[in-house]
Amino acid sequence: MPSSPSVLATIARAQQERALRIKLAGNLSTFPPELFGLAEHLEVLDLADNQLSSLPANFARFKELRILFLSNNQFQHVPKVLADCPKLEMIAFKNNNISELAEDVLPVDTRWLILTDNQITQLPQSMGKLYRLQKLALGGNQISCLPESMQHCRNLELARLSANQLSSLPDWLLQLPKLSWLAFAGNAMPRPATASPVPNISMADIQLAEQIGEGASGIIYKARWITRPSGVEDSSIAVKLFKGAITSDGYPQDELNCCLRAGEHPNLIKVLAQIDEDKQLGLVMELIPTSFSNLGLPPSLITCTRDTFSEGTAFSLLDITHISLNMANTMQHLHSNKVSHGDIYAHNTMINTQADVLFGDFGAASDLSLLPEAQQLAMQKIEVRAFGCLMEDMLAVCAEEKTLLKQQLTVLKDLCMQEDIEQRPSFTELQSSLSVLLKSD
Repeated sequence: MPSSPSVLATIARAQQERALRIKLAGNLSTFPPELFGLAEHLEVLDLADNQLSSLPANFARFKELRILFLSNNQFQHVPKVLADCPKLEMIAFKNNNISELAEDVLPVDTRWLILTDNQITQLPQSMGKLYRLQKLALGGNQISCLPESMQHCRNLELARLSANQLSSLPDWLLQLPKLSWLAFAGNAMPRPATASPVPNISMADIQLAEQIGEGASGIIYKARWITRPSGVEDSSIAVKLFKGAITSDGYPQDELNCCLRAGEHPNLIKVLAQIDEDKQLGLVMELIPTSFSNLGLPPSLITCTRDTFSEGTAFSLLDITHISLNMANTMQHLHSNKVSHGDIYAHNTMINTQADVLFGDFGAASDLSLLPEAQQLAMQKIEVRAFGCLMEDMLAVCAEEKTLLKQQLTVLKDLCMQEDIEQRPSFTELQSSLSVLLKSD
């Protein structure tokens, strides 16, 4: 089937401009051969949102290609030809029909792999060859175990394993030296029944106003009470309505459960009620004051697992210490309630001009009570590394010259990020150390 005039025009324009990236979304069912005119220099190829099910056998002609998006297509397997692409390091096949991931189909230099929302039941032993793998999204598949060879993926930092069929987590996974962000909710582990700590309301009890936010799992609206539950004093409220679909982090029900299990803390966005109707899940929360804004921005294609900041962002050492102490307090609270957050990032953290903190977004949270006690402790040390990454990111945009406080914060950050997880401090120890630094400044 020949390519459409609009597709040909887009490719021709990209050739003329020697473009490094191109996006084609037009219900394509076959790979446009005209794209090979870009093979010598193209770095990013975005063919998401089409009807593709295969790639040409000579696809490796794209010798400069680093990033390939093929999400929302019709692939039933990952094409083996990808392994021959010399510079390919980021691959996305979210929401296809993939049931098989064969041996050695991925480039050994793969750094970022997205296979969310497919039907994969088993991973190949060759996953262990991906020595550069940093970010792995496997949520929404049917995987029942991970190959032991993956213990050689020693650069893995972020893993999304939610909404699969895992009955347990392998010990070697929790000992990976750089693992910092792990989500495993919605698997085949037995879940204890828990009572909700907040009232259950219906959609008829609230009136939605304007949309004020949107994430992978839901949409957030400003709202007002029509019928306020007994004991709830807050009149300014926000409502998060879950979309009901599997996200890269897992099921909305698990996010809701972990958010409720987390309980109340001054640095957590307060949950006032839940909505649990047949066709709608939701959370009613306190409305965040307009004086709060996001601490940072999400990772980029270049930074992969690490957050970014707006140009000109600069934090004082005192603010970094204050934010870090608030976060350590919050994380100690979560882990004492057997909840891992899974997404300790600046972009999930809100601050005001006094460096007060509000922390939220439980989309990647997991119930630690499902794990043996030793693994619960390991999960805390994994999140301590994420905490260290957050400190490092803030210190990287600190405007102040080297001082004793900066040296002390750097030492603390390094302790959090050391490869031997047993040697990392606990959140209780971090609370104590940061309190001393704040008082001594």
